[in-house]
Amino acid sequence: MKTRKASALLSALAAGLLAVGAVAVAHAAETGSAVVETAQDGIKVGDKAPDFTLTDTDGKTHTLSDYTKQGKIVVLEWFNPGCPWVVRVHEKSDALAKTAASHKDKVVWLAVNSGAAGKQGHGKELNAEFKKKWNINYPILLDESGKVGKSFGAKVTPHMFVIAADGTLAYEGAFDDSKKDEIGTPNYVADAITAVAAGETLKVTNKKPQGCSVKYAD
Repeated sequence: MKTRKASALLSALAAGLLAVGAVAVAHAAETGSAVVETAQDGIKVGDKAPDFTLTDTDGKTHTLSDYTKQGKIVVLEWFNPGCPWVVRVHEKSDALAKTAASHKDKVVWLAVNSGAAGKQGHGKELNAEFKKKWNINYPILLDESGKVGKSFGAKVTPHMFVIAADGTLAYEGAFDDSKKDEIGTPNYVADAITAVAAGETLKVTNKKPQGCSVKYAD
């Protein structure tokens, strides 16, 4: 008798938990909130890139859709001048700069700093200083709120995104293979740009990026 009562109690408890879970899921669907946190999941290859407008260190605004409407491929490079991995590709080698320069006719290259106030590498003046020091010939955009970085799912610096002229994400991940001795080998970003420009299928669309975590606000 006790066994049957215990079994009935457990069944009732399980049913109650399932009901609570169903209510929570239904509530999430109604309110638009997610049961699983997705704030920094970002976008996947093939998705439409979220449009944005950001201001660079010179005070000029840049809107992603303005460039894609012009038929440009857009490369986004998440940036933090205080990160050793960023120093690696900007100070220890010119591979990244050469990649940007060699495709300048068909590509708009934009660095994005999503570091919050008070975080490593933050600030208009500091980024302008390193832009000059490293002879970076493309804009560094400031995303202090982190909204743009999170919408793309930028995790580290440098984290690269190649956006086709139709506004879809073609490649995201590492600039190169950090395990190789030579910086820029293989150059995943250059390969992606070449394939997108030629209308060809990319051989590599994702490569796990290595770097410092993006210094988002707490």
